[in-house]
Amino acid sequence: MNLAYILNSYPQPSHSFIRREIRSLERQGHSVTRLAMRAGDAPLVDTQDVEEAAATTYVLKAGGLALLRSVVQRLSADPRGFGKALGLALSCGKRSEAGIVKHLIYLAEAAHVAQICAAAGVTHAHAHFGTNAAAVAMLCNALGGPSYSFTVHGPEEYDAPRALSLGEKVTRSKFTVAISSFGRSQLARWAGPAHWDRIEVVHCGIDPARFPDPSPLPEGPPRFVAIGRFVEQKGQLIALDALEALNRAVPGAHLTLIGDGEMRPEIEARIDALGLTAQVTLTGWVDEARILEELGAAHALLMPSFAEGLPMVIMEAMAAGRLVIATYIAGIPELVQTGETGWLVPAGDAAALATAMQELADLAPARRDEMAKAARARALARHDIDREAAKLAALMAR
Repeated sequence: MNLAYILNSYPQPSHSFIRREIRSLERQGHSVTRLAMRAGDAPLVDTQDVEEAAATTYVLKAGGLALLRSVVQRLSADPRGFGKALGLALSCGKRSEAGIVKHLIYLAEAAHVAQICAAAGVTHAHAHFGTNAAAVAMLCNALGGPSYSFTVHGPEEYDAPRALSLGEKVTRSKFTVAISSFGRSQLARWAGPAHWDRIEVVHCGIDPARFPDPSPLPEGPPRFVAIGRFVEQKGQLIALDALEALNRAVPGAHLTLIGDGEMRPEIEARIDALGLTAQVTLTGWVDEARILEELGAAHALLMPSFAEGLPMVIMEAMAAGRLVIATYIAGIPELVQTGETGWLVPAGDAAALATAMQELADLAPARRDEMAKAARARALARHDIDREAAKLAALMAR
């Protein structure tokens, strides 16, 4: 198949799952044209992301005149079809906080994307996230472009389904992908029973080849790693409170925070206020090799999030043979099993998080090893990227 991927900003360090999906589809013989509205705003430290940036066409980089020419060409070729697409953009814009003007920009982007897809012989387009990338894919189709599908990750899409016209996007798509059963249930709330059969579950995937036999769990005091953007929903401040409580009973416990973002000053201030300077390491964004290295030095991944879809880092940590302590939200309980592969705790509860960390510290090494092996087996069985990409390709071919 000749496919296009429509994305907002790409690549991003936190969106490695999109890169893996695209490359798996290419390994399976499909052609993928990468179309992003703009480049990502985070520095690219992984060579694979640098390669993806070089392979991506950036729509807004073409300039306003090029987008206007695409609009005129689409209008001239099919005035009636363009009028319907314009009406769709206006109706979505009225419902959205982004407003009508932004949706007119999405329409211009969609016209340019349609031109590129026509020139490249694209037969189907897929977008990631139910936000503006899905809007561009939908409007591109309304302008006579290829059929489309999109993957919804959450939690942002579930926070504002009406403003994002999420039901409209599902209804007009050939199919819509949720990354968990929980995600499918949320889409079903807005699509209506008549369209539930077009909502499919395709997991995000990991590359098993990147996770050879894991190193043994380290000896000594418990070591934890948390990976993610420094934003409110990721709950790093709760992790620091839990670590401070744990250190009273287990001196020497350590937490490595991988990532960066707008809350870094607050996180650094909390570390100082709690006297955890020696117990916490901040790495900034790092490449996949460094993430595997940090996971190898840890006993468990901490995921104290307030809102999620189903985080890739949980899959990666489990595949690396590491336990997971996460919050009991969204799709996470579909993967993490308390007492089998890790612990699940209520979101926002630092005391419960500290208790789970204490239980890991108290666990006999042999039992830790058993749980780590179970975690690895479960992640590899459920999240093999080639198997999941093949599911997606089958849906596209259908």
